[in-house]
Amino acid sequence: MRNLILTLITFISFSFVAGAQTKAQLTANINTPDVACAACETRITSMLKRYDGVLAVKVYYKRGITQVKYLTDRVNIETIKTAIANAGYDADNITKNEEAYKRLPKTCKKFEDGGAHPKPRPKPVTDTVAVD
Repeated sequence: MRNLILTLITFISFSFVAGAQTKAQLTANINTPDVACAACETRITSMLKRYDGVLAVKVYYKRGITQVKYLTDRVNIETIKTAIANAGYDADNITKNEEAYKRLPKTCKKFEDGGAHPKPRPKPVTDTVAVD
């Protein structure tokens, strides 16, 4: 019985120590409206994976959102946004690096800049009729 109690106390002690060592991690959703294809996704993912503390990157290019899971004690959100901007894409409030944007392949550029991204659809015109 005494061995059982000692074993339980030891197990609980190790549980508390292991729990105290967990790192603070956050998941951030960053607006990346210029990202619109799988090549852009690959470029951003490979750029962010270079940073120590970035755990996972998921680019939802159809929605224009990049989701990044990271350790807060190793990297901060501004560094992540700057990395995306330095790859040639807008990231929330940080505008893209123009030199990096010029180096992007044609498939990753906007339609207005001669790129292959689809031309934005015009907004539908709705007819409104005033009823008296």
